[in-house]
Amino acid sequence: MSDPRGRTRGRGPGRRPGPTETREKILAAARDLFAEKGYDGASLRAIARAAEVDPALVHHFFGNKEGVFVEAMRFPVDPSVLLPRIMSFPPDRLGEGLIRTFLHVWEDDERRAPLLAMIRSAMTNERAAALLREFVASALFGRASQATEASSLGIQAAAGQMIGLMVLRHVLRVEPLASASEDELIELVAPTLQRYLTS
Repeated sequence: MSDPRGRTRGRGPGRRPGPTETREKILAAARDLFAEKGYDGASLRAIARAAEVDPALVHHFFGNKEGVFVEAMRFPVDPSVLLPRIMSFPPDRLGEGLIRTFLHVWEDDERRAPLLAMIRSAMTNERAAALLREFVASALFGRASQATEASSLGIQAAAGQMIGLMVLRHVLRVEPLASASEDELIELVAPTLQRYLTS
């Protein structure tokens, strides 16, 4: 059907979807697969197949499975960005690098809100817990183990320390932790994190 100016309305049978539409189609397929199969069970090829696109397009838009997950689940932290920042600190200051980077994320209102939402969901929903657990184990702990000489147990203990700290600070708002400055928290927690990462 044509409009008064002679242009054809509608997409037309031969027109391919544009970049934005294709990207959203991939994200929708990824959300469904992550929910159904978990992080480990959803491959890039399976996501591409569900979205009816070439796997190269998934790579083009998101780089890797972590990138798809971060976008699809609106995860506010990309491990491929944060870990190099942590590793830029010398080995004897990794604990400081970890807590500084963690605070940088958690003290940002826009990123803190979805992080808290994911933690709350994981506490009350097993599917959400499994999805978050698989992603954290593969994308965060696995990569951190490769980048440092820390043991998996040490890395998990450090993560538990920081998550507990942020829950007390931002969810329960326990004083004086809730109103402590970033410098106070860094001075307090960095030595313990350093011990976890080097023991």
